[in-house]
Amino acid sequence: MTETITVSGVGAAAETTPVMTALELKRKERIEEEAVAEAELEASIPKPVGYRVLIALPNVEDTFGESGLIKAESTRREEYILSTVGSVLDMGEQAYSDKERFPTGPWCKVGDHVMFRANTGTRFKVNGQEFRLMNDDSIEAVVDDPRAVSRA
Repeated sequence: MTETITVSGVGAAAETTPVMTALELKRKERIEEEAVAEAELEASIPKPVGYRVLIALPNVEDTFGESGLIKAESTRREEYILSTVGSVLDMGEQAYSDKERFPTGPWCKVGDHVMFRANTGTRFKVNGQEFRLMNDDSIEAVVDDPRAVSRA
């Protein structure tokens, strides 16, 4: 197939072929591999049941701010364990369904950043990402900007 391309008033004929270059094939394969890996990761994350809420915790930085000082393993672990803010990924079918306990409806929804007590819920990791499964009434606040909140 011949295609005419005009750039700055100058026309040129270019030959196009339906065959992908080696670089395009590599890129396509990498995108497909990443999609499969992401699907496998999503399939390995447990689905909350009952009145449970699934929370993803933020990744903890390996260094202290701009100084670049590397944090000790115990410090990083403590920051994970004592995390008080996370993102709601999923909810069980009975979460916030009790009209007596939640007369105004759900306290949060999927996609919200929420605050909870430091040691709340069942902690687990999937591919290095930490998650918590907690009861619906363990959510204490919805947070607009999770980066603005830190432990006192």
